[in-house]
Amino acid sequence: MKKADRRRGGISEKVFADINGIRQGMFIEYTDVANPVILFLHGGLPEHFLAERYPNRLDENFTLACWERRGSGLSYSPGIPPETLTAERLVADTLAVTEFLRARFDKGKIYLMAHSGGTFIGLQAAARAPEMFAAYIGVAQIVHQLKSEMLAHEYLLRRFRQVGNRSMVRKLEAAPVSLTAGTPDGYLAVRDEAMHRLGVGTMADMTSVARGIFWPSVLSPDYTPREKIGLWRGKRSVGASAFWHEMLGTDLAERVPQLDLPAYFFHGRYDCTVNYELARAYAAQVRAPLKGFYTFDRSAHSPLLEEPARARRILVEDVLAGVNNLADPSLCSV
Repeated sequence: MKKADRRRGGISEKVFADINGIRQGMFIEYTDVANPVILFLHGGLPEHFLAERYPNRLDENFTLACWERRGSGLSYSPGIPPETLTAERLVADTLAVTEFLRARFDKGKIYLMAHSGGTFIGLQAAARAPEMFAAYIGVAQIVHQLKSEMLAHEYLLRRFRQVGNRSMVRKLEAAPVSLTAGTPDGYLAVRDEAMHRLGVGTMADMTSVARGIFWPSVLSPDYTPREKIGLWRGKRSVGASAFWHEMLGTDLAERVPQLDLPAYFFHGRYDCTVNYELARAYAAQVRAPLKGFYTFDRSAHSPLLEEPARARRILVEDVLAGVNNLADPSLCSV
């Protein structure tokens, strides 16, 4: 399906392709097919439907391909067993989608941008096949997610004690997160609500998942009713997937100590979903021919949506140019 972009008059396509034996979908937006291509890997929930409310204008400088991976959104199917959604399979899918885009747009290399849970896949794909990518951009980069959840639990409990929310304190105290116990169901049941109440969830100014995410997905004109159901069924199945448990238990600082391509990291200072300090420490230690870490001082978990003008400026002036002039000074390399 191809149509004019309602926001500016560019082109927006809903595309389906056979990716390693599974019909998978993506939205491709562009104004000029000669522009560089970005493959965007979403986190736990595809984010295309938020573009109406939070436009970032990236399709003016790039061809933006928002792939909705196996088991998620456009690519959701109840016939896909959660235990088959492994990191290895999703990395292989990422490389297959990359080949699809390189062939379609006649590009030797494309840019790989990943957000949140997508960074667990994206970083490993970039490390495995650096020759396919012009650069890697990790937004809210996961490093060791179980440690991140432990730090989040500590922060949430401390803040709710400070504000006197006894109900939330009781729920968090009853579901401690640890390296041995992992993330209990009681913690996961209250996690998103707790983070959004404190402005450390999806966005710093988003206080409700229902108002901020659920209703925009329901009202999106780009998905069929069946696809909208798939968005949320896919998100719910992530917690039962092999991918989720592997992501929790893996330390990417050990698995990917080096990248053989330029690497850029965007992170909101108030992000509690993926810990800011862990990502910052990883950016400082990973070896790469060029790297930059960018703190977004007014953002939580979604700097591309919360500070779109700054994100776009970094992508155009630093990433496209192959420099890191706008990066945090203490974490630059040349």
